[in-house]
Amino acid sequence: MNHSSLIGETLLSLNQAARRLPPGRRNRHMSMSCVLRWVLSGVHGPDGERVKLEALRLGGRWLTSIEALGRFAERLTPQGDNATPSIGRTPKQRQRAIDRAEKELTRMGI
Repeated sequence: MNHSSLIGETLLSLNQAARRLPPGRRNRHMSMSCVLRWVLSGVHGPDGERVKLEALRLGGRWLTSIEALGRFAERLTPQGDNATPSIGRTPKQRQRAIDRAEKELTRMGI
């Protein structure tokens, strides 16, 4: 998206954007610095690509929009087949599965 089109949207300072978001860990409110990190560095999306929050710098301050927050959240939410990738088993879990399989094969006489 062209950042200049943010001008036609409902603009928020990054501090206002942070206050609009629900509390996170330990019921703490989102910090403005976290929102700034989303703008400058982004976060990894479900496909592994980096997703940045759209923002523009105007008059020495960063601005984003309610609509940009929605697009950001949408890009970070896994869709259909791209649902959260399964996390591999730990070595301990893998070894337990091997042990169970070996016991089952021994029981079957194989």
